[in-house]
This record gives sequence, C-alpha cells and structure tokens, in this order.
Amino acid sequence: MRLFRGSGSDTTTAEQAPPKLARRSSGLGELSRQWETAENLCILDLGSTSPGNIRYFTGRGHRIYSEDLLTASTDPDLMAQDELGVSALDSRKFLADNLVYPAAQFDVILSWNLPDYLDEGLVKPVVGRLWSVLKPGGMLLAFFHTRDAGPDSPCYRFHITDEDTLEMQPILLNRQGGRSAMGAVRSSVESFQLQRVFNNRHIENLFRDFASIKFFLARDNIREVLVVR
Repeated sequence: MRLFRGSGSDTTTAEQAPPKLARRSSGLGELSRQWETAENLCILDLGSTSPGNIRYFTGRGHRIYSEDLLTASTDPDLMAQDELGVSALDSRKFLADNLVYPAAQFDVILSWNLPDYLDEGLVKPVVGRLWSVLKPGGMLLAFFHTRDAGPDSPCYRFHITDEDTLEMQPILLNRQGGRSAMGAVRSSVESFQLQRVFNNRHIENLFRDFASIKFFLARDNIREVLVVR
C-alpha cells in the first residue's frame, strides 16, 4: 500500500506535458458536496500522481492515494497465454500488484475515464476490486465516452481545480522498445487508445453490484457516472 503512488518514468515530464483544457463536471459537483461537508475522508485517485489533486484534498483534511492503473497495465510481464495459445493480460497477476488495500478503505474513488482505455480483460476484475475497497455508502465517479466521441478520442489526466471544474491534460507515454498489451512494438511517444464504447446497459451491468447509479450527460460526448456502494 503506497500513499501518493506515482506512475514511474513512463509518463512525460512536466516540460514535455501537453497543455491542459478546462471542463465542467456535474458528477464532480455532486460528489464534491461530500468532501466539502465530511471530515477525514480517504480518497483513491486512479491516475498518475497529480500534485494539484493532492493539494486540493489534503488542504481539506482528507487523505488521498493515487494509482496509475493504465500505465501499470502496459507491463509486458503481465502477458500470458491461455490453453489455446492466445496472449492475454493476466488479471490475477495485475491485481496481486495493484489496488492492494484493505476492504472498505475508501470513501471516494475517482475512476475518471479508466474503463474506456483499460484492457478488456482487466475491466470487470478491476471494478470488482474497486467495489471491495470502497466503503458501504462510498461513491465512485467514472467517465464514459459516447459513440459520437470517435475512436481517436485522447486519454486525459484530470486535475481538480474547483468543486465542479477540471483541467484535462492529454496523457503521453514514453516508450523505448517496449510492447503493448497486444504484443505490438510501441513507438517512443504515444497515447492510450480508446478500447471500447459502453452503452448505458453495459455501464449498468458493469456496476451491477453497487447500490445505485446516476448518469450525467455532458456536452463533450462524455457520460459521467456516479455510483454508490
């Protein structure tokens, strides 16, 4: 278990980082009422370490943990072959090294756009683990693309600037000679690719073990989803 877990050296440096874009978030606005009125919350941010998010939450007396699951999922050691010789990510090995927390530790989980970009074989196991580490009554915020977003929609890192405002920064990875989860040779600088588009029924099924789900349709081809454990 690591507080402020970072993403290592795979992400771009501050000098290389692309510019940030601002967006309003209705889901964040509703969720922020919890951390503005509650004390000593434990929050999990599923993205590379964001100094801004750390300052935002610690300044309000909360604890924040950060895990960059997307970068972790690119580890070539996670690749295994099934009985048919088909290569796939080993979800058990992935969860043995990531999201290793006691049950019901977190009050809030910020999943951002993780499900849309995570390898198919990891999505359901990861959501299952998130359910287990979220407290009963705890809340999780996730973003999902609509079909109008297009397959080349960039993957963003989200930085909280206000109770309902985010700065979005495109994620770029530095790779030299590595391979993707599908075995393809990686270029030196690349971004995560959109893996799928969930419809509402798929999203409801993904979070079927949670107590409730609420949708917010944004103007930038994003559906924001707020679920309660």
